[in-house]
Amino acid sequence: MSQKTPTPALPRELGIFDLVLFYMAGGLSLRWIATAAAAGPSTISIWIFACLFFFVPLAACVLELSSRYPQEGGLYVWTQRAFGDFSGFIAAWSYWMSNLPYFPAVLYFGAGSALFVLGRRGEHLANNATYFMLFALVWLGVITLMNIVGLKQGKWLNNLCSLGVWIPIAALLGLAAAVAARFGSATSFAPSQLIPHTDLKNAIFWSTIFFAFGGCETGSFMGEEIKNARRTIPRALILAGTLLATFYIAGTIAMLVALPSFSINGVSGFISAIQLMCERLNASWLIAPIALFVVLNSIGGAAAFLSSTSRLPFVAGIDRYLPPVFGRVHTRWRTPWVAIGAYGCAGMLCALMGQAGTTVRSAYDVLVSMSIINYFIPFAFLFASMIRLQREPVLEGTIRIPGGRPVAVFLASMGFLTTLMTIVLSVIPPDEEPNKPLAIVKVIGSTLFLIGAGVVVYYVSERKQRRALLH
Repeated sequence: MSQKTPTPALPRELGIFDLVLFYMAGGLSLRWIATAAAAGPSTISIWIFACLFFFVPLAACVLELSSRYPQEGGLYVWTQRAFGDFSGFIAAWSYWMSNLPYFPAVLYFGAGSALFVLGRRGEHLANNATYFMLFALVWLGVITLMNIVGLKQGKWLNNLCSLGVWIPIAALLGLAAAVAARFGSATSFAPSQLIPHTDLKNAIFWSTIFFAFGGCETGSFMGEEIKNARRTIPRALILAGTLLATFYIAGTIAMLVALPSFSINGVSGFISAIQLMCERLNASWLIAPIALFVVLNSIGGAAAFLSSTSRLPFVAGIDRYLPPVFGRVHTRWRTPWVAIGAYGCAGMLCALMGQAGTTVRSAYDVLVSMSIINYFIPFAFLFASMIRLQREPVLEGTIRIPGGRPVAVFLASMGFLTTLMTIVLSVIPPDEEPNKPLAIVKVIGSTLFLIGAGVVVYYVSERKQRRALLH
């Protein structure tokens, strides 16, 4: 066991309003709406399936676990309590490592959307790798510095970036309604069109849709920086989760009403679709302001995940499974500044490595693929922890899943099985991959390497702690 020390006192800066906006800024990425619409109307059924069999179990488990154990670290603490220090560390390790390629990926989406703000002046940058990389590096630097200075400052960036959800979604729904009223629906929504295809290509796409529903677990990582976390997290999660699922499904339907699926694609698929709608309605003046808010959406996604996920290495530093310096709190700003700074720098390094020697489009695809499989491993730990922790007594005032233990075990089991299915689908290479066996080896090999690195770090740290105790 680690030499555990109490978590240093951190200021409680987030209220329920801040947390709802945090969940919206980080949880709803507009790029997934375009990705889903590009796959056709059958995606609507996949959204509903993913919502019922992954998102609802995930949100329910996070709701109860964050109320039972509202300490800083969330997933790390729950897995550690259920299965011990090693499992807790590996779950956290997989989670924070999986998010490193997410930062440049979501910011590449923002960089592509920013070109629509510039109009024709930005067309020459569409395939400029240097521009995309610099956009990601600069914003990762800004986000990191703001969170080091304080969550009080960082939360205002999240709150501002939440406008990147509300305004583009409202614009999408309004434009789609106007296009449909003038030209009719561009897509047939007959029952036969809504049946998901069972071929391998579409089965692989399911993992992407499930990936879009992740994020509701992040608020709990900052449990000791949230006002009355035991009650605030569940309440914010219910409200934000309902909006999240509604916006994803409604946004996909709206995009397909206005445009045929084959016209929606690319790194900037969402704003490209907005551009097509505006041009059909002779309202091209709307493109630039909407694009600006889409940029905010991508920045908000990166900011939310960096600020929350950096708390995992912070708690691991306190437990001394990472160097103790990760557990330091700045004397003036009262933030885990080393953990935040190191995590932000690691994200920048991932952006540089992901772009090296490849095109913008290829870099974007690689970054997304790198995120998915490692991102779902911690969810398997989360659902398993939910089942195991049902045997522990419940404190008075804890918000529980309606129906108690039987319903909690059922939902967690369903989420666990769905997560395993998603991990398997994430291994399968796309049709356009020329060397499928090699691609599978790369995915599995990189995953094993990542987890193996975490195992090495854990046991080296544990050995050092044992030696320290003996001396």
